[in-house]
Amino acid sequence: MFSLRKEKKYADEKGAEDFLQSCLKADYTVSDIQVKPGKKSPAAPFTTSTLQQEASRKLGYGVSRTMLLAQKLYESGKITYMRTDSVSLSDTAMESLKKEIDSKYGKKYYQKRAFKNKNENAQEAHEAIRPTYMENDTVEDADLRRLYELIWKRTMASQMADAELEKTTAIIKISTNKEELKASGEVLKFDGFLKVYREDRDDDEVAEEEDQEGMLPPLTVNQKLPFVEMRATERFSRPLPRYTEASLVKKLEELGIGRPSTYAPTISTILKRGYVEKRDKEGVIRLFRVLKLKQDKISKVSEQETTGAEKSKLFPSDLGLVVTDFLKQHFDDIMDYNFTARIEAEFDEVASGKIEWNNMIDDFYIPFKKDVDNTIETAERISGERELGVDPVSGKKLLVRMGRYGPMAQIGEQNDEEKPKFAKLKNTQSIETISLEDALELFKLPRNLGVFEGADVTVSIGRFGPYIAHDKKFYSLAKEFDPYTISFDEATPIVVEKRATKEQRTIKVFEKEKIQLLRGPYGPYIKQGLRNYKIPKEKQETVETLELPEIKAIIEEVKANPPKRVPRKKKSS
Repeated sequence: MFSLRKEKKYADEKGAEDFLQSCLKADYTVSDIQVKPGKKSPAAPFTTSTLQQEASRKLGYGVSRTMLLAQKLYESGKITYMRTDSVSLSDTAMESLKKEIDSKYGKKYYQKRAFKNKNENAQEAHEAIRPTYMENDTVEDADLRRLYELIWKRTMASQMADAELEKTTAIIKISTNKEELKASGEVLKFDGFLKVYREDRDDDEVAEEEDQEGMLPPLTVNQKLPFVEMRATERFSRPLPRYTEASLVKKLEELGIGRPSTYAPTISTILKRGYVEKRDKEGVIRLFRVLKLKQDKISKVSEQETTGAEKSKLFPSDLGLVVTDFLKQHFDDIMDYNFTARIEAEFDEVASGKIEWNNMIDDFYIPFKKDVDNTIETAERISGERELGVDPVSGKKLLVRMGRYGPMAQIGEQNDEEKPKFAKLKNTQSIETISLEDALELFKLPRNLGVFEGADVTVSIGRFGPYIAHDKKFYSLAKEFDPYTISFDEATPIVVEKRATKEQRTIKVFEKEKIQLLRGPYGPYIKQGLRNYKIPKEKQETVETLELPEIKAIIEEVKANPPKRVPRKKKSS
């Protein structure tokens, strides 16, 4: 049995069912066979953006990791400069490639190619990213090996022969109506560059272009085909896919935003500042309908599929959405996609001497400075506030908004006589989508789980995450426990274990002064409030004998002579 396709879509179930009805007791005959030769050509050698995209797809690397490893390969002399828009190779590289391809695969696999950059604004001061010496097909360092081999294969493939294919399409005639079916298949006649490397595509591109082609059995014109089964399958429209790091780099390049050296720090910055989150999203099960024509009978069945699953995708956070709305409201010109591309083009004109740099800067900076001053003076603090409804218990307004420590729900308003109640949103919830019912669930905290050793055990969420409170002591809750569902029997062992650990760490406590003498992984130290103070080495061995006046003297000494901070080395991007 092989797959047949009918290139037609129906708006509803009736159209598909009518077609299947017209195929009852039909004969299927091969009316035509079309054989067309085809070929596939290799991709150009790597530029910065294509290396970042392919390393993300094939190796699962983020753009920062890709550039860090590429920097190490460059510094150790293994590859050429890794920040480039160029797809060209030097004459030395071309000669080396010809020699390697001829010796490894044979002369028929070599085909000299010169690639041209499609980006008009590309800066091509350097050649494409390639191995310094093509005869080295790997490196010893295990961390660098996978990226190096990816660069080596891509460079080799760029100067290899096309892959030769033969595509066969069989047209099948239906005796009971005028419609036709198609069966297609491909045969690889010569592998060419595919012997070394094949470029990956994003998941959404693969899904859109997948055509279910495969091998066909031997067919002849006028051959009657045995009928097995025909299916009409319900399909749903899909939302646009979320960005991965690879597809975001591709989009930045298409829009002309930034340069090769800016893609990695741009993505790192929006992740580090919490405007965007990189995470997975579980799919949900969805039913779809299938009509089957089999043994001259049409049946209707329901099948299921998983939809909406996302892996390592970039999701905007509530903070990111609020900041974006604020910037679009007050700096609409700069938030325009074309702004950065236009500025980049003007910089190119400055470099070529077509315009004066000070005039170009003035044209941008003077109106921009006015917008900044005006915004500082008149703009209100944006919170992304959204009213959900009314709390059925108190009758007060329930809303969600951005707070000092992140997105939160609020019952009541600031000008009410009674202080409003607050609850932090879960990591999986968003101001944009949370419902009234879900928001009300958040106010079930703090939960009183019961009495243990004469004191209540409660669970809640604070500034630093979920915690258990018992006898005026607080114990953080591990990620595997949900504060909304944790039971008394699960909570009490945590209290016992963490209390024992805390007691082992505690040397002395001076509650009135809020000072603790504690043991840490690097030795004993003093804790006052939220600040820690190092104890001099000569007093660490007799730390148990320290009294309050000595401890206060150490605190004052450290405050007067704070330790010098060693500046961190900047990581290469």
